[in-house]
Amino acid sequence: MSEEVARALAEDIGPGDVTAALIPAETQARATLITREEMILCGSAWLAETFRQIDPRVSVDWRAREGDRVAAGATLCELRGPARAILTGERCALNFLQTLSGTATTTRRHAQAVAGTNCRILDTRKTVPGLRLAQKYAVRCGGGHNHRLGLYDRVLIKENHIVAAGSIPAAIHAARRLVPGIEVEVEVETLAEFAQALAEAPDYIMLDEFSLDDMRAAVQRRNDAHSRSLLEASGGVDLDGLAKIAATGVDFVSIGALTKHVRAIDLSMRFLAL
Repeated sequence: MSEEVARALAEDIGPGDVTAALIPAETQARATLITREEMILCGSAWLAETFRQIDPRVSVDWRAREGDRVAAGATLCELRGPARAILTGERCALNFLQTLSGTATTTRRHAQAVAGTNCRILDTRKTVPGLRLAQKYAVRCGGGHNHRLGLYDRVLIKENHIVAAGSIPAAIHAARRLVPGIEVEVEVETLAEFAQALAEAPDYIMLDEFSLDDMRAAVQRRNDAHSRSLLEASGGVDLDGLAKIAATGVDFVSIGALTKHVRAIDLSMRFLAL
């Protein structure tokens, strides 16, 4: 987190904030941060770290906790300290908070759509460059779950890997031989490919662009085989269709839009009289 904040500040401030320099160094300020829309609060540590790195004399008094649902118009926090520091850090701090809260808020809507089922919402690697761990944290904050963090912590055999390896069984066998102990997932596009994958008992099978009927068939075949392979629906998923997908019995639904189609929360910082 500290490195993410340092990079953001270096990008924004450069050799110095020439506008904040217009304010006398001794001037103190008080400001409130308000949300203009309902949201799930996420990223408070990033905001606090932004001001800590600029000037540790800036204090942040939070009126809501991480993960809270906050109503439109509510005050999220109050800041006090040197006016220059608050002005300099405002944009970076809000960028982190509105982006991560946006991810958490979107995730919460998707998680609520499958509430009451055994299905869980997963993120993907389709994240903002440099903010993957932050966005994946925001997904958890919103009630979702993390898929693999990167290319190193799970084997995910997709269409091009299968073509290059020669077949689904060949790819799975190679994974188990070369990286034993790491979970193996394979993506399939048809029920015929699903049968091949199921026979090899990978840890996960991703059902890419399956129809609801084919999802139900895959779940039934997995259950009939008493297989421990977990099933993940992926591709073409939208919020309106989530409940129907969860009802098929799949274990997970992965959704790139949680972190890829980020719509930042509308926040506003206002200076108040001391």
